[in-house]
Amino acid sequence: MSIETTITRAWQRQAVWLWLLLPVSWLYGFITLLRRQAYKAGLLSSHRAPIPVMVIGNISVGGSGKTPLIIALVSYLQKKGVKVGVISRGYGGDTSQMPALVSATSLPHIVGDEPCLIAHMTGTAMAVCPNRQQAIAALLKAEPDLQLIIADDGLQHYALQRDIEWIVVDAARGFGNKQLLPTGFLREPMSRLEGANVIYHEKPSTDSTQTSRGGNKIQSTDRLTMHLQAGEFQRLWNPILSAAQLNSVKPTNNSRVHAVSGIGYPQRFFDTLESIGFEVIGHPYPDHYDFSLAELLQYVDYPIIVTSKDAVKISALLADYTATQALSGEYVELVSRLWVLPVTAVLSENSYHNLDAQLKALGIRIDHDMNTSASL
Repeated sequence: MSIETTITRAWQRQAVWLWLLLPVSWLYGFITLLRRQAYKAGLLSSHRAPIPVMVIGNISVGGSGKTPLIIALVSYLQKKGVKVGVISRGYGGDTSQMPALVSATSLPHIVGDEPCLIAHMTGTAMAVCPNRQQAIAALLKAEPDLQLIIADDGLQHYALQRDIEWIVVDAARGFGNKQLLPTGFLREPMSRLEGANVIYHEKPSTDSTQTSRGGNKIQSTDRLTMHLQAGEFQRLWNPILSAAQLNSVKPTNNSRVHAVSGIGYPQRFFDTLESIGFEVIGHPYPDHYDFSLAELLQYVDYPIIVTSKDAVKISALLADYTATQALSGEYVELVSRLWVLPVTAVLSENSYHNLDAQLKALGIRIDHDMNTSASL
């Protein structure tokens, strides 16, 4: 078991031994505070993009729903006539080939899995690079007419100035023991949320009283909220359907499934499957994990369900494999059991009102006569 996995599981259990790391957390917090103050005071230089920048991030390690949120926001803005692009660090990609533009045909080992998913789902202009300034330059060179840039997971990247910040908080997961790394899973103290635009990722409510712009019920509240709505199962791989695939059926409620997940917080994926009636055999992996086809062969007898993010990498593996040889034997059977459960971020009405007001203040016009649905 890797150190990353050990610490992640300890965070989930709030293990007592983590408190032994508290002096390290104090040092980390001190350095983090100094760094942020240095940027605010101008002691460290920061870059101002030529167009407005909206940062989507969180103060915790692990998934909070940022990627589905970005996809929903981009989709909404596109339907409102706003020319929006996205930049990302491109985690898991090949930094030697960055900055790089991302398209629906980009490969995850080049640009990262999350950028591939965002580009595939939205078709938006996108660039990746650890240096956000270089990513912005590449993006605007390719798309000079953009009105807004959304920066994926750039909250702590203070070298990039921002006009709007949205901080995503997983309301179900909370803040654990509320300590900074490595004692807890917070990148910044909870005080960072004060005065910020915070959007709470909540579980779907059964007693909702308000309707979202996607036509979905959400809990009536003044705070900004979102939840993830599961879609219909999709085959992970279907360029040519084999006999095994044609004979296989979609997973049905009350059946047992393997849930394979390499996202920031796999338990949320497992909980989603259980909430819609499946008996889940969970197989958590580290975030951005590089799967192998041989590894997936160990999960036998039942359907294998993965997230859209993991499907990006597994599909690339299958494309690479079938480029030199045909699927046969156990791999045909494996592919027949591979399914994807897509999710859509559903935002509260006041989340959109808040966004509209922020963009209006920046001089970005929202066309309210266009389609208002943000669902994908």
